[in-house]
Amino acid sequence: MAGDTIITVIGNLTGDPELRFTPSGAAVANFTIASTPRVYDRQAGQWKDGETLFLRCSIWREAAENVSESLVKGTRVIAQGRLTQRSYETREGEKRTVVELQCDEIGPSLRYASAKVTRNPRQGGGFSGGGQGYGGGNGHGGGYSGGNSGGGAQGGHQGGGFASGGSDDPWATPGVTGPVGDEPPF
Repeated sequence: MAGDTIITVIGNLTGDPELRFTPSGAAVANFTIASTPRVYDRQAGQWKDGETLFLRCSIWREAAENVSESLVKGTRVIAQGRLTQRSYETREGEKRTVVELQCDEIGPSLRYASAKVTRNPRQGGGFSGGGQGYGGGNGHGGGYSGGNSGGGAQGGHQGGGFASGGSDDPWATPGVTGPVGDEPPF
């Protein structure tokens, strides 16, 4: 949305994500990211930890369920989202204001770890587009789902490529299977 403050935070989870559901059934996961900058102390001639930022975060729907299943306390993550501010009043009548991150994307940092990504089967919705879908190579990677049902084309061909689709696909070459060159056939 226009005017939102979009930020990216890299840090460690201070606890396991807490998964909850709204009365309407929407999943929400809440967690805190601790991000500690490293600063160089010229007088001491060494790197030192700066002041740690503890940022409360939330993520919604299917991503919330994926976060609660995949990430645990101590995991180094990269999170991107919208910085929001909200005010509330405590039981004692004190007014408080908090800044939170409404995450749009989050994943483990691969700087000091490795991860194996498993794609979940697509449920309705997503990006639909006239019968074609874009998938990652070897069944890995993200992509846009295609088809009239909103289901995704997962997989693709060895080394990437486009999933087979409708006749309005200008990249598809009839009778050819496997990857096609980068140039369109027109």
